[in-house]
Amino acid sequence: MEKKKREKVEALPSEQTENTDGNKLTIYEYEQKYVKRQNIRGAKVLLRLIATAIGIFLFACLFFIALRIYEINEYAGYGTGGVCLLLYICLFIVPLVKIMKSPYFVVNVNARTAGSAKKHNRKVRREIADKIIDLTGKVEGVGWYDSAVVGELAISVKTGDDKGIMRGLTNLYTGSVKKSAQDLIFKSSMKSAMYSALSQTSKVDAALVVFINLQLVKDLVFLYGFRPSDAKLVKIFGRVLQNSLVAYGLGGVKIGNSIVKTMGDAVKGIPFLGSAISALVDSSVQGLTNGVLTAVMGYQTIRYLSQEYRLQQILDGVELAETEEELQETCQMIEKELKTGKKAQVA
Repeated sequence: MEKKKREKVEALPSEQTENTDGNKLTIYEYEQKYVKRQNIRGAKVLLRLIATAIGIFLFACLFFIALRIYEINEYAGYGTGGVCLLLYICLFIVPLVKIMKSPYFVVNVNARTAGSAKKHNRKVRREIADKIIDLTGKVEGVGWYDSAVVGELAISVKTGDDKGIMRGLTNLYTGSVKKSAQDLIFKSSMKSAMYSALSQTSKVDAALVVFINLQLVKDLVFLYGFRPSDAKLVKIFGRVLQNSLVAYGLGGVKIGNSIVKTMGDAVKGIPFLGSAISALVDSSVQGLTNGVLTAVMGYQTIRYLSQEYRLQQILDGVELAETEEELQETCQMIEKELKTGKKAQVA
């Protein structure tokens, strides 16, 4: 069963690179079918702006948390400020830099850039394979990757078999990596839900959501070995910012109060019980909301990663535009025909 499934996965790229006539897709057909017009420079600028907005919002949340503690106790405030600064560096700056420095596939191409994109993607696949092999060999019990497939991948890398490397990565991404990604998303979503339910403070909720969401994106990028393109990262970072703003807003809304009112005269007659139920419902709803939003962001990330990996597979099998030799040959034929026509006119 497993063998049949793997054969089906391995056959997929070749099917996707063929048009309706059974011939290879040309770069023009690929461009028409898969390429979307994008402002690459604009995406880079927007990505920096959103990352900056997240950073400013997070810094403001941490600053006001430290300021609140400072108003209670001066020395505790200084200590909290130092801790907040370390958290800002370790849980925001470091993951952000690691995400941005990760390699990515170039799939939004045209006839002029397709050749260089295919070379770049081949290099990225080799880097991913080397990293996965190295991690599996050095980190005992990591459990992220199927060891049998990694063994086959190592043979392909050693022999320089590009098709074998792609086959190995495809089998990993559709098997063990997909399962590992789901586990990461579930754990991060549970953290977001539980911490939000415990904190009950809008600024702490928002900061925790930024930290957990960004850490999840970094972990998924590390697991897959590459990051989404700038245009896709804009959407992912936008989701992180949106989630943090929702968490901040939920912290100031007493959702449970309206639910408590419907619980009957028994609860109304016991004020302390009513307050306890209100707090419990508030925390559970906030926790559930933040957990679900984290899960949505995680699945959005792996969807973009899977899409761009599939597109680079298709692009790898695409037939490129005419080579310079073919163009030169065509020009010579035109020149020959023109000379023949002139001679016929003179005669």
